[in-house]
Amino acid sequence: MSLFDLTDKVAIVTGGNGGIGQGIARGLAGIGGDIVIAARNPSKTAKAAQRIRSDYGVKVLELVVDVRREDQVEFMVEKTLETYGRIDVLVNNAGMNIRKMPQDLTSKEYDEVLETNLRSAFLCSKAVYPAMRKAGAGKIINIGSMTSLFGGAKLMAYGTSKGGIVAMTRALAVAWAPDNIQVNAILNERVLTRTPMGRWGMPDDLKGTAIYLATAASNFVTGVALPVDGGYSANI
Repeated sequence: MSLFDLTDKVAIVTGGNGGIGQGIARGLAGIGGDIVIAARNPSKTAKAAQRIRSDYGVKVLELVVDVRREDQVEFMVEKTLETYGRIDVLVNNAGMNIRKMPQDLTSKEYDEVLETNLRSAFLCSKAVYPAMRKAGAGKIINIGSMTSLFGGAKLMAYGTSKGGIVAMTRALAVAWAPDNIQVNAILNERVLTRTPMGRWGMPDDLKGTAIYLATAASNFVTGVALPVDGGYSANI
């Protein structure tokens, strides 16, 4: 069997109807995985799902989910198991940002960013854990940011949430290693001026890394926060 193969396996991608999430969903579909797109905009999800079905011939389940709500996350897992009978990969991609100086950020805005970016990843990971544990294997991929490592004046809430993603990734990796569940994070960046490769990162740039972390190729890799940044973090 190929190390890079998801045939007969199922991947949930939150926020998988656009941007990085859609790029990853397409990457996983391209190696045979059936996909669950969990997002809030049904028309956008329908378009993304249809493109994936047409391009790759895999099954795609469309779910309207607000990942900030635990009941809807539980619904997402229940419908996935009802439809496919398994969950092999979870990509915690759903996220948002509010760009403000810290003194101008309201507590409500701060909470909204952390609930969407960090709390949702915890809720989704916890929800898929029983199915992955029962199956004896699983892959969880958290989408982080280089703001986990570098500060940004108007990115305090976002950076805090993404720093939490890295800490959570490491904790879950240790906690669930005995269950053969690998948990890793991808850190990406869109800052052109400090990127040696001279361009912004695009959704397709993350596909290869996601494929690696979602397949048997990374079975002995867990707790890693992997920069996919065009050399951003090397350009000190």
